[in-house]
Amino acid sequence: MQEILKYFPDLTDSQRSQFELLAELYKDWNLKINVVSRKDIDEIYTRHVLHSLGIAKVQAFNPGSSILDVGTGGGFPGIPLAILFPETQFHLVDSIGKKIKVVEEVRDGLGLTNVKVTNARAETIDDQYDFIVSRAVAQMETFNRWVKGRIAKKNNHELPNGILYLKGGDLTEELAPFPKATIYPLPTYFEEPFFETKTVVHLPLKYRANK
Repeated sequence: MQEILKYFPDLTDSQRSQFELLAELYKDWNLKINVVSRKDIDEIYTRHVLHSLGIAKVQAFNPGSSILDVGTGGGFPGIPLAILFPETQFHLVDSIGKKIKVVEEVRDGLGLTNVKVTNARAETIDDQYDFIVSRAVAQMETFNRWVKGRIAKKNNHELPNGILYLKGGDLTEELAPFPKATIYPLPTYFEEPFFETKTVVHLPLKYRANK
């Protein structure tokens, strides 16, 4: 928890309580359904919560905006971001039902009223969002294809609407087809060794009317 307070010192009492409870809920559920690797569960704040919040260092979400988390798994990055931005609406989607069950239970346990959870593939979602977030669930070319037509027309943030993607390693080849992509290295914001090769990639997407 100290890692969170180190980089986000202005949390409300409610947010602090939610972040503290988050680890307890995941540790309990992980005994029943393995949604976080066993070696990572003891470092959940660094490897999952703070990593998720790296997106917030690149772009803070405004009240009333909407965010789609594709392939949320156990709820990352969506759940930590939903705690940090309680006036932003989050839609967490995953095709694996047992993982979505955990996300629902964690959401309810934390009392998050700004989180919608759906067991589905990204391609079946019809709504539109300011940003689409994810943690490296696929190559950017594939991911971009999954989420086409899901971006809202009106921009409400400093960055243009589009994808905010947590990725690691050398992205030169993967991002070659996307010259408008911008890479934000997480060591710019976090000093822990875990983040040495971690980045947030922003890819602006044009609005397209859904068919």
